[in-house]
Amino acid sequence: MPAQAQLNHEACYAALLARDARFDGHWFTGVTSTGVYCRPICRVRTPKAENCRFFDHAAAAEAAGFRPCLKCRPELAPRAFSVMESTRSLADAGREALDALVASGQAASLEQVAERLGITSRHLRRIFVERFGVSPLAYLQTQRLLSAKQLLTDTCLPLQSVAHQAGYGSTRAFQDAWQQQYRLSPGALRREGTDGAPSGQAPKLWLHYRPPLALAPLLAFLQARAVPGVEHVDLAQLRIVRSLRQGDRSGQLCVQFEPQRNRAWLTLSPSLWSEVASVLQGVRRWLDLDADPLPIAERLATLAPIPGLRLPGGLDRFELAVRAVLGQQVSVAAARTLATRLVQRFGEPLPAAQHLVEGEAWLFPTPEQLARAGPEAIAGCGLPSRRAAALAGLAQHWPQLLMATGSGDPEAAERELTQLAGIGPWTAAYIRMRAWPWPDRFLPGDLVLKQQLAHLPALPSPEAWAPYRSYAVLQLWAKASGLATKEDS
Repeated sequence: MPAQAQLNHEACYAALLARDARFDGHWFTGVTSTGVYCRPICRVRTPKAENCRFFDHAAAAEAAGFRPCLKCRPELAPRAFSVMESTRSLADAGREALDALVASGQAASLEQVAERLGITSRHLRRIFVERFGVSPLAYLQTQRLLSAKQLLTDTCLPLQSVAHQAGYGSTRAFQDAWQQQYRLSPGALRREGTDGAPSGQAPKLWLHYRPPLALAPLLAFLQARAVPGVEHVDLAQLRIVRSLRQGDRSGQLCVQFEPQRNRAWLTLSPSLWSEVASVLQGVRRWLDLDADPLPIAERLATLAPIPGLRLPGGLDRFELAVRAVLGQQVSVAAARTLATRLVQRFGEPLPAAQHLVEGEAWLFPTPEQLARAGPEAIAGCGLPSRRAAALAGLAQHWPQLLMATGSGDPEAAERELTQLAGIGPWTAAYIRMRAWPWPDRFLPGDLVLKQQLAHLPALPSPEAWAPYRSYAVLQLWAKASGLATKEDS
């Protein structure tokens, strides 16, 4: 049965009347009197109930003949499910694979997606239509066009670049698809500046999320682990600036939160705009912006959870894995000091032309750079010889590891890590939890978690918090914030 048939018209219309942001991205409203589909938070005059049809994703609305609203911009809605979802059907996994293709700008075939899932393309088509009510190709087409719509609206990228980043083989193919779907030219959508951004400033992209978001704990968690020169977290300004590599490009990004509007702005160095689609997906994963706080809070009710606490991931899986190894048997502050030494010795300074803000900026060492350095040189940063050897081994094996891509079986990726010298069960589980990232991993042997569980009135089994045990870890760590937190394996 198509998924949109499961939506309750009366409940959806009530949420539409309330402009309830908690439903943003979970469904869209098609308005038969205008032929446009909107997000639940759209601020235009609410249509009559009899003129509304509700769809659980944008592709279903477009398949029914509706066009995206130019006011609320459906392409900005948070995803309907997190890329970290641990219990997925094959159809959901196929949808995630198609989303990854859109973010990467790749033009892979449906056969390649099906092969990755271990099924035939015919079977993928059948289960996808049963699950979502549209074909995989129709879904992919909608997501590519919506990705292009955001770039057309918020950036000055040429049409050729927009077409490439949306996964089209040529500008002509993109223009034909756009004209056929939306009955207007891409150029007609173009306008100066960005919606709500100060004029004369660099283009910015919107990052919307579902409330609540526990922003102060999220920023504090990242600030405690921020490596000077690589990351800077400004609690007062609600801003994060960090350097990164994306493909063969490098630069800085800045995320500026506007909590009163449930959104953030993303600004990039000019050098990164050619990789903006993949950066955008990476930032959403890093800050857990697609999480749905309500079911998480319900599952963790026995913890009296902090509302909207997120699971920080990482923009660079290798960087996060290295920092996890550096944090073995030392405090968070000591691990940050070691990471700073590693960056200044084996990383490289970011060219001034790629800076968004004044100050020193560094790129974290690549696997190749640390593998070339070797254990003796790495130990010169103040690490024990065994830990230095573990880092060198991790760097050497990284290109062949499942964790490097974050695809496939996460349990197999974790087991693979424990087979490397110097990486124990806690460290491998922590890397999986944050670098994959994965929402359902309770860390084995964590002393702080044991202490916190002992203080609960009725000692529950962590299994009761599945599939959000990683969020339980963050909640318990937050409750223990007055204790000396150790990260050891």
